[in-house]
Amino acid sequence: MSLERADPYQAIQLKIVRFDGRWIEPRVVHCSEYRLKSANVKTLVEKSGAIAMINGNYFDDRGMALGYLKAAAEINSSISKSPLFTGIFAIKDRLPFIVHRDHFDPQQADQGLQAGPLLLAKGVGLTVTRGAEKQFRRSVIGIDAARRFVIAATDNLFGGLTWVELQELFGSPDWRIETFDLMNLDGGGSTQLEIKSPSFEEYVPGAAEVPVAIGFFLKSRRP
Repeated sequence: MSLERADPYQAIQLKIVRFDGRWIEPRVVHCSEYRLKSANVKTLVEKSGAIAMINGNYFDDRGMALGYLKAAAEINSSISKSPLFTGIFAIKDRLPFIVHRDHFDPQQADQGLQAGPLLLAKGVGLTVTRGAEKQFRRSVIGIDAARRFVIAATDNLFGGLTWVELQELFGSPDWRIETFDLMNLDGGGSTQLEIKSPSFEEYVPGAAEVPVAIGFFLKSRRP
């Protein structure tokens, strides 16, 4: 999607991928599964066999998760109470969901990660106060009313979208990408997305490697 902002003028590229959950399933991917501390999502797609990958949670300078994380090779059971980390993306019995951290029970999750803010919950835009109007590189994950997964990332070196603009784009039927639940992921230099199939490839490079990502796999080929 190509977007333009008038004041100040800015052209923004938003790369969006939507998956049918009957054929595709997500998995939280930690770099330690491949004996790496961090990597870009292109490398993780190649190593894991995923058809797509997007960056995941916030992390510190040691690569440790800032908030809840449960993956095959890494666990942080602490749920952050930061006003920013209000969303949790989780998977239980191979079924993914997005929920507010205040309504999350770790027993609900076989895998999961905490990020945020949570932008849409059950079709309703949530109030975002901290940095709501700041234009930034963004990455998001959502689930629509048909239980399809949606991931998106801005492909701009500078500037980007605000959280309020993301709520409008993904919350209104006018844009035809309406999602029921939508969660912001780690943005800025971490923002990156890769999709690769035999006939198509698209890559949004990040400025930094990441320790955790969300991968999307063909159900018949999941590792």
